[in-house]
Order: sequence, then structure tokens, then C-alpha cells
Amino acid sequence: MNVLVTSSNDYTIVTIEGRIDATSSNEFEKSVMEVIEEGNTKIILDCSGLNYISSSGLRVFLIALKKMKAIKGQLKLCNLQPVIQGIFDVSGFATIFSIFPDQKSAMER
Repeated sequence: MNVLVTSSNDYTIVTIEGRIDATSSNEFEKSVMEVIEEGNTKIILDCSGLNYISSSGLRVFLIALKKMKAIKGQLKLCNLQPVIQGIFDVSGFATIFSIFPDQKSAMER
């Protein structure tokens, strides 16, 4: 798993590549929490390179969402691959996250 953090407009973009599973979820959580703790209040998780997510990875997404809501920030997801979108749909996460087809549409809304 690789995580790349960039900025565009007012947003901090966290691009995720590879797998988030029991082995990599702690590293992913550390990366996301650092971004939040740096004071970023508008974050987009770009999942274009995410090809697998386990329940451990879903837990990190949920923790990040709760932290962002606590500081009245925005956490948006974009570019979910069909298999990842399916996991979000089945788990019910698609109803609690703001999911967009691409970065541009995530920034516009």
C-alpha cells in the first residue's frame, strides 16, 4: 500500500494505492491521522488505486470520518473502483460517506 498526500485548491488529497488490509491498516491510519492532525479540514480520499479493502481498512475510513465530523471538517471519497464501491454498498458505508466519481466533482460540491 502507498499513500500520497498532495494539495489542490482548498483540499488535501490523499491518494491510496494497493491494498488496505490487516497488515497495512495501521500504516494507513497513521497517514490519515497525520493529515487530520496537521489541521486539514477538507480532505479527499482518492481511491483510484485502491484495489482491496478489508474490515480493518473500513474501520480506518470510519475513524477518519468521525474525527472530521468532530472538527466540522469535510471528508470525501472519489474514484472508487467497482469492487470497492460494492464493498461500500454492502457494508452500508455508501450511505454515510460522500462519494464522488472523480476529484473534480468532489471539489465542486
